[in-house]
Amino acid sequence: MSERRLRVGLVIEPTGIENPYFQGAYLGLERAVRELGIRGRVLTPAPKEGYVPSLSLLARQKYDLVIGTFFAGPAIDRVATGFPETRFAIIDVAHDDLAHRPKNVLGLVFSEEQAGYLAGHLAALVLELSPGEEVISSVGGLRVPAVERLIAGYQAGARGANPRVTTLNSYTDSFLDPVKCRSVALSQIAKGSRVVFQVASSCGLGALEAARERGIWGIGVDVDQSHLGRHILTSAVKRMDVAVFDTIEELARGTLETGRTSRFSLRNRGVGLGTISAAVPRSLKAEIEDVMAEIVAGRIPIASSVTT
Repeated sequence: MSERRLRVGLVIEPTGIENPYFQGAYLGLERAVRELGIRGRVLTPAPKEGYVPSLSLLARQKYDLVIGTFFAGPAIDRVATGFPETRFAIIDVAHDDLAHRPKNVLGLVFSEEQAGYLAGHLAALVLELSPGEEVISSVGGLRVPAVERLIAGYQAGARGANPRVTTLNSYTDSFLDPVKCRSVALSQIAKGSRVVFQVASSCGLGALEAARERGIWGIGVDVDQSHLGRHILTSAVKRMDVAVFDTIEELARGTLETGRTSRFSLRNRGVGLGTISAAVPRSLKAEIEDVMAEIVAGRIPIASSVTT
């Protein structure tokens, strides 16, 4: 009789894997199915249902690992407490931030400020390639820690490249409505912004659309969004696929330890920049490589909350 295959469940938002935020987690699970021979299952609860039923179902079916995201934080905290034999992982929530700190939960967090710093540094550098005001901007969704870290990093990186640069920032209080992000981006562009960084998931697609319409640079988020067009300067990438795959690989090896937090950073390929536009000169790309090495070496401390 062959040994039982490990089973891993992923519970994501009703918006599903089309949403860039969840696509990475799905890709990590898909890669684990392909390369590690595990069995994977993805559940998307109905909008009004919440996460508890889906998480409980996988736990009752004795899945070896159940993975959820930021939005499922309180639900995982509750379900994990009720199913101490099941192991859970939660994306974008540190173990210490869970109310009950269950010992069977692993937090997966990202040093998004590092990716934001690289994106901001590059944004300030490309301003020198054409005439115009020294202004860049960011369009945030909800004020959640991951968004704050990206924007704080972006502002710090821009100032690191050019202390005179002005950084505009607004929140739309939405991750879903592209119309809101488009109008915020258009008002920033009217104030002189020549690079718009979207930090608002699907809503942010509207900000990138505004950048395209007005002939300025846009910066994508979470996944590489260079496929959206030639106006994409780069993307601040959060490798959820790496985090999910690495965690499942530890499970398969028998080395997975819960009751703690795993951090994904530039150092372990957990964050970084996506494709950089071919229009960016080689010398600027080389400067970004140098900055990356400095961050990894710990020589550039980066704030993780927005001050302005």
